[in-house]
Amino acid sequence: MGTLILSATAVLVVLGFSNQVLWLAAVALLYLYIRYGRTGGGSAASSSGSPAGGGSAQPGSYRAYRDRRDQQAKWERRYRRERPFETRRQERGSGNR
Repeated sequence: MGTLILSATAVLVVLGFSNQVLWLAAVALLYLYIRYGRTGGGSAASSSGSPAGGGSAQPGSYRAYRDRRDQQAKWERRYRRERPFETRRQERGSGNR
C-alpha cells in the first residue's frame, strides 16, 4: 500500500510541474497516508485482522486499552465515593459467597 501511495505521489509531483493543483494533491495524499494509513488509525488498517500484519497497530491498541481501563477505574472510584452504603452492601454480599 505504501509503495502505491508513494508512486502516485511521484506521478503527481512530475505532472505538477505544469499545474500547481497537482502539487497540492500530492501533499494532501502524503498527509492522509501519514495521518491514517501508516499509523493504523483508519478502519482499513484495523480490519486486516492478521496478527502477522505488523507491529504498528499494537501500541495504539494497547494505548486504547489502557485508556479504557483507566477510565473504568476512575468511574468505579467515583461510584464508591458517591455511594458508600451501596458499595459496602455489595462487598458484604460478595464476601458471604
